[in-house]
Amino acid sequence: MARRHRQALAVAILLVVVAAVDLTVVLLWQPTSRSVLHDVLVVLWPLPALAGFLLGTYELFLHQRLVSELGRISGPGIVEHLLPSEVLKAFLSRIYGTSQRNDDVVSGVLGGNGMRPKGDDLTISTRTTVRLALQGVDTKTYHLTTTQTHHFRHSVPVDRFVIFATSNATLRDTISAACRYPLFELYFMPDASLFLDSVDDIRDSTKITIDYLDHDGQSRSAEPSQIPPIEVRFDQWANYLTFFREAMAPLPKLSPLDHMSDLRILECDLSGIADDHVVRAILGLTVSSRSLQRTNDGFAYWQSPYPSYVDTISFDATELAVDHSPGHEFRIMPFTFRSGTEAAQWLRADELGDLDVRSWMLPGHGVALLWREARG
Repeated sequence: MARRHRQALAVAILLVVVAAVDLTVVLLWQPTSRSVLHDVLVVLWPLPALAGFLLGTYELFLHQRLVSELGRISGPGIVEHLLPSEVLKAFLSRIYGTSQRNDDVVSGVLGGNGMRPKGDDLTISTRTTVRLALQGVDTKTYHLTTTQTHHFRHSVPVDRFVIFATSNATLRDTISAACRYPLFELYFMPDASLFLDSVDDIRDSTKITIDYLDHDGQSRSAEPSQIPPIEVRFDQWANYLTFFREAMAPLPKLSPLDHMSDLRILECDLSGIADDHVVRAILGLTVSSRSLQRTNDGFAYWQSPYPSYVDTISFDATELAVDHSPGHEFRIMPFTFRSGTEAAQWLRADELGDLDVRSWMLPGHGVALLWREARG
């Protein structure tokens, strides 16, 4: 930039010098008869003088101010009125190359399709806390209770909360990108033999607290309420998950009939817990659900359903062991941009502390709690 500025000033000075030489020749050379060359010099000398003057004035006084003003106008002022998905796709195409595979990054970073200016259709939590509690049922199974609180950057214009439960690993890794609803949670049961019992557990245990805008735009809060979610019929699944409507690379279009044994979709009407008010939009919510899991899986985990700034993730495994079962030791394994994890080591249940994340987590980011039989 500095080199271009110096070159432009040099050209401006050269033009002024040419004009001065031209004018000098015109004044000193007075031919006795009419000369075409003299006439040309008389006509031309103002042109380089004017060009040099304008170029020099622009470079010395106007260029920096104009660049700053254009940057201000064409920066956030214009970008905030564009579709977030188009802005990010254009940027990623320059960095990653043009590819349909970039769509996963776009939806993961944005937390939605990004098809409205200013991100009005995006679900982004700016303050999130998570708690995982493990309680042994017998020597083979335990209840995993997940409690998560989200406060959203923008109100989310929806009155439904959707729960996906699956024992299929492929569906688990695709549902976040395929979900057509802005507020949802996903539960995975690695042991297919416990799937239906675990779905019943989720249905019977789910409690939701909401901060919301009512029909008149008034901000309100609703106390924790346990309203059993309603199971969505399989012939309606295409309204909730894109891959039942069309192919989502690398998956072909799927049939709900092929997943009757490993997928359930539950839906909760949030207006039912809103004290006789109509829910127009959600400002924040707390969801607590319990699922039945196999103890010898040796792990429990939580993944962010949408972009979330996570403050802390806490663990309570003091009740995992039951009578006649061996004790366990635990290790926290985050998969995040960064976290406050100390050196990885195996700990007793009563030594587990809060994990200070203090960072953004995108879909696919999360934390796992591993355990094994206590040694020594």
